[in-house]
Amino acid sequence: MAGQDHCGVWEAGLPWGLGGSRLLRECRGQLPRGEEVEAGAAGGGGCAANRAASAAEHGTPIPGSVPPADHQARSPAPVPGPGPSVSAERPRADGAGRWARAALNPALAMASACGAPGPGGAGPGAALGSPAPAWYHRDLSRAAAEELLARAGRDGSFLVRDSESVAGAFALCVLYQKHVHTYRILPDGEDFLAVQTSQGVPVRRFQTLGELIGLYAQPNQGLVCALLLPVEREREPDLPDDRDASDGEDEKPPLPPRSGSTSISAPLGPSSPLPAPETPTTPAAESAPNGLSTVSHEYLKGSYGLDLEAVRGGASNLPHLTRTLATSCRRLHSEVDKVLSGLEILSKVFDQQSSPMVTRLLQQQNPPQTGEQELESLVLKLSVLKDFLSGIQKKALKALQDMSSTAPSTPLQPSTRKAKTIPVQAFEVKLDVTLGDLTKIGKSQKFTLSVDVEGGRLVLLRRQRDSQEDWTTFTHDRIRQLIKSQRVQNKLGVVFEKEKDRTQRKDFIFVSARKREAFCQLLQLMKNKHSKQDEPDMISVFIGTWNMGSVPPPKNVTSWFTSKGLGKTLDEVTVTIPHDIYVFGTQENSVGDREWLDLLRGSLKELTDLDYRPIAMQSLWNIKVAVLVKPEHENRISHVSTSSVKTGIANTLGNKGAVGVSFMFNGTSFGFVNCHLTSGNEKTARRNQNYLDILRLLSLGDRQLSAFDISLRFTHLFWFGDLNYRLDMDIQEILNYISRKEFEPLLRVDQLNLEREKHKVFLRFSEEEISFPPTYRYERGSRDTYAWHKQKPTGVRTNVPSWCDRILWKSYPETHIICNSYGCTDDIVTSDHSPVFGTFEVGVTSQFISKKGLSKTSDQAYIEFESIEAIVKTASRTKFFIEFYSTCLEEYKKSFENDAQSSDNINFLKVQWSSRQLPTLKPILADIEYLQDQHLLLTVKSMDGYESYGECVVALKSMIGSTAQQFLTFLSHRGEETGNIRGSMKSGSALIRMRQEQRAKPPLCPEAARSPGQGAASQPPERPPVHSPSYLKNQRNHHQLGGPQPHLELLPGRSP
Repeated sequence: MAGQDHCGVWEAGLPWGLGGSRLLRECRGQLPRGEEVEAGAAGGGGCAANRAASAAEHGTPIPGSVPPADHQARSPAPVPGPGPSVSAERPRADGAGRWARAALNPALAMASACGAPGPGGAGPGAALGSPAPAWYHRDLSRAAAEELLARAGRDGSFLVRDSESVAGAFALCVLYQKHVHTYRILPDGEDFLAVQTSQGVPVRRFQTLGELIGLYAQPNQGLVCALLLPVEREREPDLPDDRDASDGEDEKPPLPPRSGSTSISAPLGPSSPLPAPETPTTPAAESAPNGLSTVSHEYLKGSYGLDLEAVRGGASNLPHLTRTLATSCRRLHSEVDKVLSGLEILSKVFDQQSSPMVTRLLQQQNPPQTGEQELESLVLKLSVLKDFLSGIQKKALKALQDMSSTAPSTPLQPSTRKAKTIPVQAFEVKLDVTLGDLTKIGKSQKFTLSVDVEGGRLVLLRRQRDSQEDWTTFTHDRIRQLIKSQRVQNKLGVVFEKEKDRTQRKDFIFVSARKREAFCQLLQLMKNKHSKQDEPDMISVFIGTWNMGSVPPPKNVTSWFTSKGLGKTLDEVTVTIPHDIYVFGTQENSVGDREWLDLLRGSLKELTDLDYRPIAMQSLWNIKVAVLVKPEHENRISHVSTSSVKTGIANTLGNKGAVGVSFMFNGTSFGFVNCHLTSGNEKTARRNQNYLDILRLLSLGDRQLSAFDISLRFTHLFWFGDLNYRLDMDIQEILNYISRKEFEPLLRVDQLNLEREKHKVFLRFSEEEISFPPTYRYERGSRDTYAWHKQKPTGVRTNVPSWCDRILWKSYPETHIICNSYGCTDDIVTSDHSPVFGTFEVGVTSQFISKKGLSKTSDQAYIEFESIEAIVKTASRTKFFIEFYSTCLEEYKKSFENDAQSSDNINFLKVQWSSRQLPTLKPILADIEYLQDQHLLLTVKSMDGYESYGECVVALKSMIGSTAQQFLTFLSHRGEETGNIRGSMKSGSALIRMRQEQRAKPPLCPEAARSPGQGAASQPPERPPVHSPSYLKNQRNHHQLGGPQPHLELLPGRSP
């Protein structure tokens, strides 16, 4: 049987590339293992509603539904009846409320729970008041469903969960012979339910889920076996004090504002002036130092008193201060020597004579010196360095002047070439207008956009019906912003400046995405040629998070904005430089949205003398996130999106949850999530679930990437807030370690760190090293005492000091991001939490401009896959296909179903695609430099339920080579690691023509029908030998250390 094939890539039953992860331990039997899931029952034919809805969703006509190809080979006694299909169904309009109609009445529940057929015909009226049956698991994930069925372990065990691929549909999961078979249950146009079937099989319709389960509880109804044993939902153990109230001193959650969730988008208008922030009065000696200031701190704490006594005794010098200064500057001696040595070589290029003073300083031996002598020697070197720099500039100027006067009159060869001028380029477009724009109805919407790069003009030309022309000219400085549509790849929004700083946006539809890209390149060339302002490739981002404790903030929060306090802080020079983006996340913030935003803008104005622009603000009760940017970046921001998720009591209260903001900064996507998770030392599992709910439900970013959770939708994602993870250690031990400033033992018992090590939360996220004390729970009004006990109606509750307030981030591979500071303030004492700050240096991309000039329309690059192999954590034996997404593609692409699969471990399946099954990807631009900044997003989906079994992102930056290259990365789904994927790719026009000649069948969508036996008849080509375990281990270690990924060849070619 196919499911029992062994493969050399599994070393001792272990999947490649999993290291010491949770998956590996499951494979070794150290954790509970799920059982195997197989797609398919025989039979099939979906109703017309199914096929029509699927075609509407995917934009592709669906000829018919087909049973899985592997079912006939493995099912012991296939019987005709409903089975899985590959088409996708339209979303349900009524959402979560659909359950009321599909509920099971008590009689039917009893019958189906016992495995007996229940009475049919339970009408919707009888079902409306029924509670959800125990076998219905609502939003349970596919992986969790497999684990529950594996624990049940008996044939006929079943459960129903919500479909992950179609909103409003259900998935029926049945265990049989250690395989879990998944069937989709879809509603039709009349709101009846039916198991999706293959072509030719009559469709059975049911008014409720209870009726459907009752019928299939009987034998010989077309499923792989009868539904015998319902698997019930797992109940969380009742914990004391389970109200999940505020962490502040109030016993009840704070009342929400009038609107539970609010969002304010920029611009918000001018803010009212605020009082100037007061200067902090905390003595310098009381703040924790870092870097070179440590020596000064020690002097002020110790030797300062000795010098004071010496002065009182009549001394005229300060020996201890002199020694401190000499110690602080000792490293400067060697650094200045290196600079002088290099400058001496540069000086000899222009003048063969050396500086005697420099030579003497570099050659002299430094005998032991006193502190005062060391300082004198350093001052002398710095004086010589200053004079030497001035002398080099004079020498260089004189030498170049002499060269220009004696040079031949014939100019150098490069200067004989005149700069090639770019001719005026014209683009035929259509103006995209809404029905509400009544003035445009009935008029011609065809335009010609003419770009004059040399003249710095854009001309909009519209031809009238009477052959007259109407045109408008915009100079380069009046073109404010280009906004590329994410939903329609050939649509572009252009923002023009009108009189009195007013702007107007026009949306144009180009012939193709390639034409749109060419137009954007020309406009960017024009802006660069005539504008003095360069596009940034690096920006600075400030992230702040603070649980305000339901009290107003103090007048002075300067230390938070300037990253001053404890931990890794910025130096005195860097702290004065304004950041490009400020993001403030707060919890238990009782200040109104408008008032809070005005306070932030006023404080930034006082600090930076800049009027920062609010991009967006989102709030959920008293959880808020606000984003502000420099005025110069306002026109670089687009595609702003906001969202919120409630995770409070029963996921209906907003005292706990998350708010998020996302946007594009030129060509780079950013996401920001501020959350407040469940409180309580013992509620780690609930916090984990809060995180997973937010990850799944927060709606941010490009809607075309809905197949991916938010951790893969953005180039850079920042996640911060009061995560509420605590320390698992006795309170007195914690206090002793804090008093000694020994944080490492505490970080080893930090719940967030422990859960991340288990891969339960924040998979592949990063966090800067923590070097500041726990930020919770302080006595209000002081930072010297932790208030770790709290009187509650149920008794005394212990809140151990913990790092509840955190900042984490996740970025695409091979992108630039550096955390420059991570710490907390020590002078803001109104709350029992200290504000936390983090600053980041982040790489961004702008509109691409080829250094080789505009590419020809015939130029084409190809990304071609030789093979792909995935090891997926599943007990399923269904077929799979892959979807490919990227901003460099006009549209996403699909592969055929895999042509080989095997398993020698019940919890993992290895699936393989040969070159015949994989699509050729054609990027919009053929320039290699453009492709180096691009990423491919892949999702592995099942053919039976169209659900994702794992997603990943692959960087193209280091994959360019002359031969076929390999990639290897992890798969994840819903925040859980679900396997690995690797492949081999290459490109080139000749190879593509060879492939096209070898292909004998036309392209098919994964939903398309296959002729019987087609999968078995076509044998994949001979595969290269499987890599040795040592090679895979080296590859795995290479990726875990953050090294470059294996290469992918991307060669520009010509269209065949």
